Amino acid sequence: MPHPEGEISTECRGPLFLMGVNRPAKLNGYTPKMTRELAEAYTRLEDDPALRCGVLHAHGPHFTAGLDLPAMAPLLRSGEPSMPSHLIDPFDLRPDDRGRRRTKPVVAAVRGITFTIGIELMLAADMVIAASDCRFAQLEVKRGIMATGGATVRIAERAGLGRALMVLLTGDEFDASQALAMGLVQAVVAPGEELGAALELAERIAAQAPAAVVATRANAILALERGPAAAIEQFAATQMRLANSADAAEGVRSFIDKRAARFTGS
Repeated sequence: MPHPEGEISTECRGPLFLMGVNRPAKLNGYTPKMTRELAEAYTRLEDDPALRCGVLHAHGPHFTAGLDLPAMAPLLRSGEPSMPSHLIDPFDLRPDDRGRRRTKPVVAAVRGITFTIGIELMLAADMVIAASDCRFAQLEVKRGIMATGGATVRIAERAGLGRALMVLLTGDEFDASQALAMGLVQAVVAPGEELGAALELAERIAAQAPAAVVATRANAILALERGPAAAIEQFAATQMRLANSADAAEGVRSFIDKRAARFTGS
């Protein structure tokens, strides 16, 4: 049985690292304990060289109903950080000079109720597979608070300001097809198939050269955060570093041999 305050399950499947939100009796409502444990799980993904891609999912029929407000209210009122700076922030909101940031990709699998912090966690991942039964809502304005896990930035960034404000300022629900149209999720599948689809996608990513995956992700994020010129400026140096790696040599050999590459991360 999960802890009454919830927990984050973890499981290694080869190069994949599964992180599961586990408090189904309370619709996976988030507590401070779960926030800390999720940061610890993301840090393990980052620090273990054998792990190449994370998969964020949930136990039970719902991803999360959001924050357990009675449990989280003291932390929200204090303004204190919810996790120490030596841990990876699952919401990826820290500036580069204020703690560690994740470099490895994460795929999120969501289903059922996916409210508030659930939307923010999935948008902080790199790709999202959603079940068709998803119910999304950014409810903070209905509770007298503001979304501070990235929704104000990322929904506006992906859906445009007008559509973002319709979601953020009303707290209205929207479904998986609307989330897909807004660019908040990348695929919609039948309920129960979302984790399998996320794992299949993560396996395809993990089969690529690890350093090239990390560098490609970092360059795309740099372009988004600091503009195209900053990303373009890194092209030559990054390509030279990658091209001189053992994995790049293996990529050439596999092309010549007409076979799948066997990348080792070196």
